[in-house]
Formats: sequence, C-alpha cells, structure tokens
Amino acid sequence: MTEGQRAYEAKRAAKAGMSLEKWMTLKAREAEAEKAVAAKAAEAAAPPKKPGFFGRLLERAQKPL
Repeated sequence: MTEGQRAYEAKRAAKAGMSLEKWMTLKAREAEAEKAVAAKAAEAAAPPKKPGFFGRLLERAQKPL
C-alpha cells in the first residue's frame, strides 16, 4: 500500500473511530465475505451438467415404447 493510500485509510479509520489496523482487518473480512457470496452465487448459477452416456441410456430404457 502506498503512503497516499495508507493516509486515506487512516482518515477513514479515524472517522469511524477505529485504529488503522482494526479498520484494515475489518475491510479484509468484508472483502472476503463478499467474495464468498459472489462465489456461491456463481456456483448456484452454473447450468446443470448434462447426463453422461450411461445416464442417457438408462433414461431411454425407462421410457415406454
């Protein structure tokens, strides 16, 4: 982190009434939680896997003639 970024974060931490270290750990935790939510949403949005050869064969075998 550059000096300018560090100063900016220090001002934000002071405004929130926290120390810089506590502020940075809080931001890191929030970012990690956000990534987890995004990963869960991407995983849920993935299309279902097509049935394989044997799955299709079993499906066909169970259909009436």
